[in-house]
Amino acid sequence: MPLRLIDRLIRHEAAGGVLLILAALAALLVANSQFEGLYATFLDSVLAITVNDHGLEKPLILWINDGLMAIFFFLIGLELKREMLEGKLRRPRDVVLPGLAAVGGMALPALVYTLVNWGNAETIDGWAIPAATDIAFALGILALVGSRAPASLKVFLLTLAILDDLGAIIIIALFYTADLNTTYLMLALLPLAVMLVMNLYGVHRVAPLLLLGTVMWVLVLKSGVHATLAGVATAFLVPMTDRFGKSPVHRLEHGLTPYVGFLIVPLFAFANAGVVLTGLTLDQVLAPLPLGISAGLLLGKFAGIMGTVWLLTRLGMAQLPHGATWSHMAGVACLAGIGFTMSLFIGGLSFSDLHLMNQVRLGVLAGSGIAAVLGFTILMLAPRQEQAGAPATA
Repeated sequence: MPLRLIDRLIRHEAAGGVLLILAALAALLVANSQFEGLYATFLDSVLAITVNDHGLEKPLILWINDGLMAIFFFLIGLELKREMLEGKLRRPRDVVLPGLAAVGGMALPALVYTLVNWGNAETIDGWAIPAATDIAFALGILALVGSRAPASLKVFLLTLAILDDLGAIIIIALFYTADLNTTYLMLALLPLAVMLVMNLYGVHRVAPLLLLGTVMWVLVLKSGVHATLAGVATAFLVPMTDRFGKSPVHRLEHGLTPYVGFLIVPLFAFANAGVVLTGLTLDQVLAPLPLGISAGLLLGKFAGIMGTVWLLTRLGMAQLPHGATWSHMAGVACLAGIGFTMSLFIGGLSFSDLHLMNQVRLGVLAGSGIAAVLGFTILMLAPRQEQAGAPATA
């Protein structure tokens, strides 16, 4: 009986989001307790994999952020490929509303952050931090709303968040690359080329492909390009259908999802959400960095998504999701302001200074937390689907 109950809890749509919240709360508690020293020592522990003094030697926090998160991005890549070939991103007309809303929901938060931090050379590089949406967290909160929200709303939010992640991947590739080592970058093209050939021939064995992807990850890491992008590239080269008619993409996605959702992402949250609150003052909360992040997630996301949806419906280019009202859209626009995992990740790429990273965590947790509460409240107060009637278009 207990095992059956645990299995039902794990399978619940909200489970991933709830576990993320618990991991973040655990990090906050530990970082502000007598165990803060152990927490810092744990994350700073050096793990090395070397052969004749050549290899990788990094603190545990970087193994989590560069290594385990590459698996997270690998799963995102698999989801993107599946959605583009078979799912919600297959037909262009189904992508217009959430796609353009995603663009607005990334541009406005970045603009808000930039305005708040304009002229501050120390913090301006964090402009992309509030542009991201945490899929698991946002969908987890929406699942808690239950039947009060129409099913079409989940499809809209999922599509928007997927495209949001794609935008974040592009931003990381273009703007968060360190000094390039062209030798390693050229070497990374070799396993990439072999994987491309395997994809074209529909090779059904994924182990060699994953091994080549790991080699590419190491080479990309040493090249200066952020290594998580190797995970996305590897995912896109997994054959959708092999020569036996089976789908390696489906098989890998199904197998990886529980490990990413219930181990990798919560571990990342625990390692990165430990903001130190000791001595925190109102001036620190309202400093440009945390204020820009929280304002971007709350105001920028909401204005970008709602403004884009309103404009498209006003021009007759799109309609609200079936059964959804403007109240529903307002709630979803708030939920999209839950940046959390992706925002913390981009924050880590933006700043190496511990003081600035503490401000990043403060801004992300404050903005994401308020966005979650607001989104949940608005959706719970919105009319039920059967009361909503036909969706409004203006």
